[in-house]
Amino acid sequence: MPGLYNKYIKPLHASGDAASIAVSSIAAYILVYGNVNFYQSTRYLELLLFALLSWLICTSLLGTYKFYRVTRTDKVVINALKVILLYILLIEATLNIINVETVPRSFLIYHYAILTILVVAYRFTVITALHYYRKKGYNNRKVIIVGNGKTGQELKRFFKTHPEHGYHFIGFFDDKLTGDPWVIGRVSEIESFVIEHEIDEIYCCPFELERDQVVRLMNFVDDNLIRMKFLPEPGSFPYAKLKIDFYDMLPVLIFRSIPLDETINKVAKRAFDIAFSSLVILFFLSWLIPLLALLIKLDSKGPIFFGQERSGINYKTFRCWKLRSMYINNEANSLLAKRGDSRITPIGAFLRKTSLDELPQFFNVLMGHMSIVGPRPHMLKVNEEYALVAEKYMVRHFIKPGITGLSQVRGYRGDTSADYQIRGRVKLDIFYLENWTFFLDLKIIFYTVYNMLRGEDNAF
Repeated sequence: MPGLYNKYIKPLHASGDAASIAVSSIAAYILVYGNVNFYQSTRYLELLLFALLSWLICTSLLGTYKFYRVTRTDKVVINALKVILLYILLIEATLNIINVETVPRSFLIYHYAILTILVVAYRFTVITALHYYRKKGYNNRKVIIVGNGKTGQELKRFFKTHPEHGYHFIGFFDDKLTGDPWVIGRVSEIESFVIEHEIDEIYCCPFELERDQVVRLMNFVDDNLIRMKFLPEPGSFPYAKLKIDFYDMLPVLIFRSIPLDETINKVAKRAFDIAFSSLVILFFLSWLIPLLALLIKLDSKGPIFFGQERSGINYKTFRCWKLRSMYINNEANSLLAKRGDSRITPIGAFLRKTSLDELPQFFNVLMGHMSIVGPRPHMLKVNEEYALVAEKYMVRHFIKPGITGLSQVRGYRGDTSADYQIRGRVKLDIFYLENWTFFLDLKIIFYTVYNMLRGEDNAF
């Protein structure tokens, strides 16, 4: 069978990872102690066994060894980095819990660094070699497409432009006479052709066929142990964003894929939020807020802080804290501030211009109500108004709101009450939640600080 060697890919990666753990441990030992007596140390042999067990747990949790022919090389490398991060967290947490002090910190650092290099390099080498092997015509799958429509043509184009995935496209089967030279037969001729030419997979466009033809094909592939996959109808939904999940043995299509739904991403983002907000509170807010509080008190009567109910993740309300920048008024929870607003105090204008009024929200982050980066939370009344203007407005509540966000660094800050501004902000918020990466967060934080230092026209 052309796909005979696919079953070896998973153990190939697993054995390579195990070897990488062993090699990185031995190399770290040599770098720390200057000798090769690793196997004479019971302590380090136990640590190696625990490392292998931890790696097995991490790969099982993340499904790291689920490889598909169409998986891109960068995706394989990113998945490897995810499992390495979880592995490091598990090792560090366990060593801290059992209070192991006999393993030098330098050994662990060397081990982590060398392991990362080895695993990523091994993954990249295996995938690159496999792509080269398939380009040469080995380990291919012979496929046909039933239904010569728009979706079928797109799939044929994919097969032809990506030989590294190892699909050998034979042709279309369709009852419509279109004159396409790739149409090699009618639907009724599929069964004999598939058996005679040992076709491995059938891709079916069910909307191009009659119901009886689809049912007959399904029975045929089951009886002959041939894989058949269905293609969606073009224009029925934006299937490029679909993600497939499995509930037991039932395949389920997920309409909107959100990276922060994955546990490892959620843990990484939360860990960063706690660390970042703690540092800001400890080294900056501890002295800056008392100073700003004194200025607020000298400037006008009223409390130092202003708390407002806003919508957070899953549309749950929380109290969002700010430094008070307005005179006490009855419209604070119903009317957005605008440029030249008479309610803004003199010191409040400075706080809003420099975004210093947002500083107490680092406490919101520490409490878990918000994140450093995410869609900005709006007051409840504004949510109702914006939802009528911007399509898919509520989607932004799938993740935690943030102190700063992609829409803020892209110019949608301050008064964005115009319809086009609301839609632009929501569009960027949805792009962020569907394309989140840790590096995107770092980039947004950098531009937030940069914009604060240079000043923004939209801030007031």
